Amino acid sequence: MKRRNQCKTTSFCGLILIIYLTISTVFPVHAMHADQKAMIRPPETVTGTVKDQKGQPIPGVSVKIEHTKNGTVTDNDGHFSLKNVPAEATLVISYIGYIEQHVKVTRENISIVLLENVNVLDQVVVVGYGTQKKSDVTGSISSVPKERLQNLPVTNVLQAMQGSVAGVNISTSSSAPGSSPAFYIRGLHSITASNNPLIVLDGIPFSGTYNDINTTDIQSIDVLKDASATAIYGTRGSNGVVLITTKRGKTGKPVVAYSTWFGLENITNAAKPMSGAQYAQKNLDYTAQTNKTPAPVPNQFEKENYDKGIETDWLKEISQQGYIQNHELSISGGTEDVKYYVSGNYTKEKGVLKGYQYNRISVRSNLDAKINPWLKMGTNLFFTNNNQDGGQVNLYMATVMSPYGSLYNAKGDYEIYPMNPEQLYTNPLLGLYSPTKRLLRTLSGNAYAEVTPEFLKGFKYRLNAAYTFKPDRAADYTGRKAGDLLGTATLSNGVDGGGEGQNWLIENIFGYQKAFGKHNIDITGLYSSQKDESFRSTINANTFINDMLDYNNIGAGQKQTTSSRYTASMLVSQMLRINYAYDSRYLLTLTARRDGYSGFGDANKYGTFPSVALGWNIAKESFLKDSKLVNELKLRLSYGISGNQGVDPYNTLSTLSTTPYIYDGVTTIGVTPSRIGNKNLKWESTKGFNAAVDFSILSNRITGSLEAYSTNTYDLLLSRKIPNITGYTTILDNVGKTSNKGFEASITSTNIEKKNFTWQTNFNFSLNRNKIISLYGDGKDDIVNGLFIGKSLRAVYDYKLAGVWQTGDNFAIDPSAKPGDLKFEDLNGDGKINSLDRTYLGTRLPSYIAGLTNTFKYKQFTLNIFIQTTQGVLKPNTIYDYRDQVGRINLPASYTYWTPENKSDTRPSLAYTNSRQYTYPVNGSFTRIKDVTLSYDFAKEKLNKLKISNLRVYVSGRNLATFTNWEGWDPEADPYQYFDNQKSSFYPLVRNFVFGINIGLL
Repeated sequence: MKRRNQCKTTSFCGLILIIYLTISTVFPVHAMHADQKAMIRPPETVTGTVKDQKGQPIPGVSVKIEHTKNGTVTDNDGHFSLKNVPAEATLVISYIGYIEQHVKVTRENISIVLLENVNVLDQVVVVGYGTQKKSDVTGSISSVPKERLQNLPVTNVLQAMQGSVAGVNISTSSSAPGSSPAFYIRGLHSITASNNPLIVLDGIPFSGTYNDINTTDIQSIDVLKDASATAIYGTRGSNGVVLITTKRGKTGKPVVAYSTWFGLENITNAAKPMSGAQYAQKNLDYTAQTNKTPAPVPNQFEKENYDKGIETDWLKEISQQGYIQNHELSISGGTEDVKYYVSGNYTKEKGVLKGYQYNRISVRSNLDAKINPWLKMGTNLFFTNNNQDGGQVNLYMATVMSPYGSLYNAKGDYEIYPMNPEQLYTNPLLGLYSPTKRLLRTLSGNAYAEVTPEFLKGFKYRLNAAYTFKPDRAADYTGRKAGDLLGTATLSNGVDGGGEGQNWLIENIFGYQKAFGKHNIDITGLYSSQKDESFRSTINANTFINDMLDYNNIGAGQKQTTSSRYTASMLVSQMLRINYAYDSRYLLTLTARRDGYSGFGDANKYGTFPSVALGWNIAKESFLKDSKLVNELKLRLSYGISGNQGVDPYNTLSTLSTTPYIYDGVTTIGVTPSRIGNKNLKWESTKGFNAAVDFSILSNRITGSLEAYSTNTYDLLLSRKIPNITGYTTILDNVGKTSNKGFEASITSTNIEKKNFTWQTNFNFSLNRNKIISLYGDGKDDIVNGLFIGKSLRAVYDYKLAGVWQTGDNFAIDPSAKPGDLKFEDLNGDGKINSLDRTYLGTRLPSYIAGLTNTFKYKQFTLNIFIQTTQGVLKPNTIYDYRDQVGRINLPASYTYWTPENKSDTRPSLAYTNSRQYTYPVNGSFTRIKDVTLSYDFAKEKLNKLKISNLRVYVSGRNLATFTNWEGWDPEADPYQYFDNQKSSFYPLVRNFVFGINIGLL
């Protein structure tokens, strides 16, 4: 290999590489290793058995002769047989999750016991464009416990992650089938741009939905949190990065695995409406307080049923027994050269509210092939079909509907206005008459080729190519039975405002690793290009002759409108990362990424995002090397810059919109200015500092990480006001700053470890303080949008409640008030209550969140209990905010109100109209037993006789109990969804119980 030193230019070295690869492909050379030359004794056949510490055989263990390619794997009984083993050779025995062993061959039959790798810092984690031993990681990276990815009745990867990783806030605003939680990492950075973290699936940025990723297919989830870890993703890294790696095939016989679970769902935390008697009494109290004629019911249809004693339980009418089922079948295996993993999944969920359903079908194929010693190739392919078709009932309408309202009309159809002549509130079941189509489909594939030339040890080149296509479809129709006398249809190739999307990505990744003495250097380089496209077309039509064909013949509508939209954007990137380690004690990571995004102005299309991180493995120092107390101890420091390009394309351009106008008596289409562009627009940037300590003590009985961070986001993408003389009122610009400071703790302890019983605890804690540093440069708050300098985002800005006005009080500061009205504090001291007395009361963001998992194992039984808590939340409780509608609708059974006899000091009278639009902010903190799972694993030695590799049965419950002072529906839900009564997106929290089986066939 001396010829490498003669390469004077890059092109000459490249020519040598091409010639070498070509020759070695056509005329493969089988070089003889040094140890093979030394084989002078007759080869022998060596047999043996590999077991774990409990004496259980381990199938699939790699057994190789050191420094050769001669090897095999253990069978299902842990046995192996290896031919042509020279005398006194050394066998290398390795298996994921166990400590690698080197065994000298001294006899023909040997027995090997593998020890579990409990050394946390020796675990391998995904870091983006590669992997690292956790002991060498300098950035903030957390891994989701593997048990959170199995045995849970969830349809969404975020539901499995919730509460399990410090610094990751996942909030389930709706339990509707097919819905997805909202989540963010280490606080909110942006005001108008996206706060969503970047999802990277098998090394490729993912553009599908979270429902596309089947949790059973997932091998690991790693979360990048600090700027050092996320800066390698440039303009998309400031909100954090979630790296998801799916399962791959392993060397060995084909393994067929089947898992299934089935369970029932029921409503929990229900805010039941008043019964007929309560409703009638409420109406009598209301008429008394408003000096109206006493009446137990206000409307004609109600009176007829009231006189007959006919009541309707509307919550019962819209509800049904929900269920959920999941089936997963996979086959994996391979040889030393070709490995495969193929899976298929079917999920079906029937919601607890009528019309809500979710069906998912997905298939995945992962293939890895070793073409020759220097070339590997592989693919990752998957297709997912998410179906949420069906008209849906309206929960809000059911809770406010009179129990004496009419469910059906004379024809036997649902009565459109059950409280006729009241026509503001319609029958909550009308949505069942409105067919709806909602299909979200994702077809994604990526392929790679990896070259590791033998003449250049440590060098690696990888080419990634990926393509994703999303042919979504949405349609709905509202006809006569649902109250639309003309019929209205909509048909679109996009769902929820999206469109038919596609994107492609090409990545060139270079790597070089070299160890010399106590020094180790690892270099990674990247050049990539990506394009995203979206096209949406929509057809609206109304005035149909009948409702027979709904949206399937939209051309039958007499009045039609059409619209379409196309967007495209490009991203070109270069990245360089250098990892250096000295004696595995002193660590340094340097990263720089340069991104060019077509969505920004010509002057600012490119930006560079650098970072630096330091690590010190203190436990490897001589003064701690033999410590019996400290097993591992590492300090980490990092600082860097990452970006957020989260705005739609074309915001730098001035745009026009079409409008009809009349010219010379003829209607013509013209154009008018609609938006002023900003050619200087660029991405938001976040500077972040992170300090952390990783530790393991008491013979690895207690391990964990403690981290503190501070980030500052600047050049926020905000719409600021401009003079009207320009012809516009606002322009999107880079103004404003936010900051986030926080502390995180992740601790795992083995509390008891006996022969047949263990008890392990995982605890994570996250505290975040969010603040707006500046807005538009004028030092003023933006009260209209709830933005206050020096305060947190998602502010609660309202009056400060002082109680309820009582008879005999002095009404001087609020002359319009009367007994039973809410009383507010005069905060500015001007002697009157008005809008100037509103103030910042708090934030809907939590002060801290935490998760606690206890795992108990007794022989083959495992009990897992997970508890989550969210504390310090102040949020409006809309269950109390009915304004002036209380005399027309029903109220929750738990609703209390002021009367002359019951002088409440916290709740107003029924006559209170809430003219100041008070939002009733209250403490929304809660603690929840999120899930409990009891499983049993059958002994492997008995299963092997039945040709079964593993068998587990389990029962699991989710959302079992919630402890909170919150009244009404779930405290975690979005309060503003409750009044979305056009098409209710508000859905109750669901409790479910499932039974499941996991089985592997030999």
